[in-house]
Amino acid sequence: MANDKPIRQSPLAVIRSFVKREGRMTDAQERALVDCWPRYGLDLPQSPLTLPKLFPSQGSCLLEIGFGMGASLLEMCKTFTDINFIGVEVHRPGVGALLKQANELHLQNLKVFCADVKNVLCQAIPDSSLDGVLIYFPDPWPKRRHHKRRLIQLEFVILLANKLKDDGYIHFATDWQDYAGHVEKVFAESGLFLVPELSRGCRPKTKYEQRGMRLGHQVKDFIFYKCKNI
Repeated sequence: MANDKPIRQSPLAVIRSFVKREGRMTDAQERALVDCWPRYGLDLPQSPLTLPKLFPSQGSCLLEIGFGMGASLLEMCKTFTDINFIGVEVHRPGVGALLKQANELHLQNLKVFCADVKNVLCQAIPDSSLDGVLIYFPDPWPKRRHHKRRLIQLEFVILLANKLKDDGYIHFATDWQDYAGHVEKVFAESGLFLVPELSRGCRPKTKYEQRGMRLGHQVKDFIFYKCKNI
């Protein structure tokens, strides 16, 4: 394909890949959502953002989808201070917990959306702007009738490819073997990524990963690299 032609993408389905089960928010999380949002929070814009202007230092930019309570994202921000991170999560308690800790640590390399990632990608993230996308242990929706709710679908993979730079990557991890097979199939069908590498990479262990390991699940990590000149 010619370099100046965008990847053709289908309209995203309105089926949600998540169910909002907020639970109780602590007073500290509520306060953090109010007090720390101006520093770390991002609202959905009318036009795509200029990502380098969001951070005080220039560096590669990674987007994590569904960071839960934020423990692993916080650890990555602390460890890789030369990398800028954008976290996306729909559950407000998790967002509040992350904002509180980020503020206490005075992190400079973190921004957060509390929104559906599909809206974030379509409205806020410019094409060819991300160095990588991190998707760690999304809801596997194990029942067959719920497979349509899985985050990784062909239309979504095409959208992610549009947002990645050449040689950008997607790091995906799951402890559900059926989901791992589904993911490999969808990425292969897209034709937009190289054959995946099996690698745990440098990510910290997540709560969901530890729970899966206690249940005897085998964890699989894939790194999908975007093909050049798509």
